[in-house]
Amino acid sequence: MDTKILLENGTNELEVLEFLLDGNAYGINVAKIKEITPYQEVTPVPNSHPSIEGIFMPRDVMITAIDLKNCLQRGMSEKGGMFIITTFNKLDIAFHVDSVLGIHRVSWKDILKPGATVSMAEQSISTGIVKLDNRLVIILDFEKIVTDINPEIGLKVSEIDEMGERGRSDVPILIAEDSVLLNRLIVDSLKKAGYSNLTHTCNGQEAYDLITEWKKKDRLKEKVQCIITDIEMPLMDGHRLTKLVKEDEKTKDIPIIIFSSLVNDEMKKKGEALGANAQLSKPEIANLVRVIDNLVGHEE
Repeated sequence: MDTKILLENGTNELEVLEFLLDGNAYGINVAKIKEITPYQEVTPVPNSHPSIEGIFMPRDVMITAIDLKNCLQRGMSEKGGMFIITTFNKLDIAFHVDSVLGIHRVSWKDILKPGATVSMAEQSISTGIVKLDNRLVIILDFEKIVTDINPEIGLKVSEIDEMGERGRSDVPILIAEDSVLLNRLIVDSLKKAGYSNLTHTCNGQEAYDLITEWKKKDRLKEKVQCIITDIEMPLMDGHRLTKLVKEDEKTKDIPIIIFSSLVNDEMKKKGEALGANAQLSKPEIANLVRVIDNLVGHEE
């Protein structure tokens, strides 16, 4: 299946691959997908997490296979079905699903926050719900799934401690990140690094509404001198936020850092075209601090 559908920059759209698990419809952002293949035999890994089926090596690259049905507390997958091989946070991981249905182009505006319509297991690892052809498709948070299995691959917060004592800075920084956990970890890490004037929001729309309000009140410099944004977010994604900020004469000089699990060569080209000042993969929290230091002129 061709997963390389071209999306225009900053349109606030994404491509969602719909797949089935136990008769239920789920989705994944196509930007995370490396390839889709039929199920392959895997080699079990002793003493591994229950959701890890094992490892296999297509084209001499070792890939960990995760039983997505087990992650959703729906039992164990049987042999067969499909592997969705993903790449994010510099990792290649295969997710075992029953079948793949197709690809849909949707707007982030149409993606709703998960609520009472989903189970607790699904709610904890979903980024949103979208209605497609009169059915609800749950978009899963694959980064959280992987981090829950192996916390070591999440944000390397310990790197901040290794930076030692740092000077304080009241430079105002605006953060757009929809994950409650990552939002808190980013804020905590930046505070440890000396940045105390932080405003955090849940998505690009919320961040842009604040920017618009501050612009009207002529308080931009007082309120925001650097923006950190994820890419994947409901209502408005980070690329759309970057586009709107960089096309506005009053805000175009505000540095924007894209901090996302989706930062690969293709995404970097999109970010550069939109005017992003820097782009980093999410595990690199210490590098994020260094980039902020450089952009706002903060000395340690």
